[in-house]
Amino acid sequence: MTSTGPSPSSAPTPHPCRIIATADDVAEGAAWLAAADPAMATALDLTGPPPLRRRDDGFRALLGAIVSQQVSVASASAILGRVEAAGLHDPHAIAAADDDTMRACGLSRQKIRYARALAEASIDFDALRHAPTDEVVATLTQVPGIGRWTAEIYAMFSLGHADVFAPNDLALQEAARLLLELPDRPKEREMRAIAERWSPWRAVAARLLWAYYAHAKSREGIR
Repeated sequence: MTSTGPSPSSAPTPHPCRIIATADDVAEGAAWLAAADPAMATALDLTGPPPLRRRDDGFRALLGAIVSQQVSVASASAILGRVEAAGLHDPHAIAAADDDTMRACGLSRQKIRYARALAEASIDFDALRHAPTDEVVATLTQVPGIGRWTAEIYAMFSLGHADVFAPNDLALQEAARLLLELPDRPKEREMRAIAERWSPWRAVAARLLWAYYAHAKSREGIR
């Protein structure tokens, strides 16, 4: 018998998790959350549909995350501009640059070490695009300077994973406290447990919580 369908080896391998690629995907997730959780419905009514917020992936994205640690948005943008102008935007350029050149861009000694560690990690970014969230986080957190929060944010916005959360994010914790009327701000473990109710759309729940946080703080007059 001759098969008319694709052979197993030629059939496309499905991605192990749902990918958020368009605003319609975010809207689908938000509608699911609103139907599943009255608190999410309240947040959606107050904030409207959350933004897509997709970013590029790859070496530059992670280098930018390292540069942005513990500095203001304006400072991070300025440093990244100098890094780009110096041509330090790929692993080979970072490996070849001396410390003086990197310091001139505004990188601290610690961030120079982290940038070199990222350059030497030889991460297969193409493979990460098809990896499950746990594998993405495990791979990235092996690199000095990349913690779990950074890895989860990368999976969420650079790779578009729909069911990833960042429970150590202070804004998400505070938004959950306000929205769910909790007595105290939930810590990471409690926040992770709370977020389970929003699976398989935890990344959209995070977007809604960030939007709700901005709404609540603006209402309270807090800057």
